[in-house]
Amino acid sequence: MMEAAPFFEDIAGGPAGGAAHWLTTSDGLRIRVGHWNLAKAKGTILIFPGRTEFIEKYGDSAQAFQDRGYASLAIDWRGQGLADRMTSNRSIGHVCSFASYQRDVAVALDYAADVGLPRPYFLLGHSMGGCIGLRSLVEGLAVEAAMLSAPMWGVQMARSLRPLAWGLSAISTPLGFDQTLVPGQLEEGYALRTTFEENMLTNDPDMWALFGKQLQAHPELGLGGPSLRWLNASLREMHWLRSQPSPRIPCLTYLGTEEAIVDPFRIRARMKNWPDGTLRIIEGGMHEMLMDTPDMRNLIFDETVAFFDARLAQAA
Repeated sequence: MMEAAPFFEDIAGGPAGGAAHWLTTSDGLRIRVGHWNLAKAKGTILIFPGRTEFIEKYGDSAQAFQDRGYASLAIDWRGQGLADRMTSNRSIGHVCSFASYQRDVAVALDYAADVGLPRPYFLLGHSMGGCIGLRSLVEGLAVEAAMLSAPMWGVQMARSLRPLAWGLSAISTPLGFDQTLVPGQLEEGYALRTTFEENMLTNDPDMWALFGKQLQAHPELGLGGPSLRWLNASLREMHWLRSQPSPRIPCLTYLGTEEAIVDPFRIRARMKNWPDGTLRIIEGGMHEMLMDTPDMRNLIFDETVAFFDARLAQAA
């Protein structure tokens, strides 16, 4: 029997009837998964959020997809949102292995069936969620198509810092300091310590204000910088993914010209050789294009749903 989990409608701003439940993964962690169902939906969009994000942050996206005929589901990954944190300091993002996120995916898929979310399923992966989503697709995730927003297949980092990042993060586990923050990172959430003018996420001041209001209303959702173990796990995962061929799943990927967090080179390289893959460059787009200006959001939601609808028509 599923246990109801908190769902903060006051900050979600999504469709009526949203709900969340606690789920237990195969390795014994408790995560939170939420959904917005829709009668006679054309299908369900599985939302894989980025690092530090939480279910309610995607309420606006869920509303946009519901307006266009789709139900949706979103995950609080292990180590963030209301899911179990794996360090005594809740402000530090920590995971031992990126492959373990697939355990979260597995129980979320079971949950989708249990709550009656309509098939077929489609994947939406943002940033870290695009990294997790690519492994899921490589390992056979049963979706009709995928849309990836600024997927984390590489991170922007000065070339001179890469050997240090690999070396320091690698020795942190055997020497016992792997749960400490990556140098230069802070425990306070990015949206609470950065001004709109300095932010690297969105061009929209209202969306930026909402990010801060969500964390102020429910600070338990907040997360600061990653641990050295998380850094090493992410570097290893991105390196492994580069060795994997792109799956034969239709994929639409968005990259903004003002991207400053993930590595555009890795995105371009992957999408150049993705069978049935399309790379869409958004002029002026920053990292959070799903949460940017209304015109940009509507453009991306319209194109994404048209892409998914086309797959439904082909299947029919």
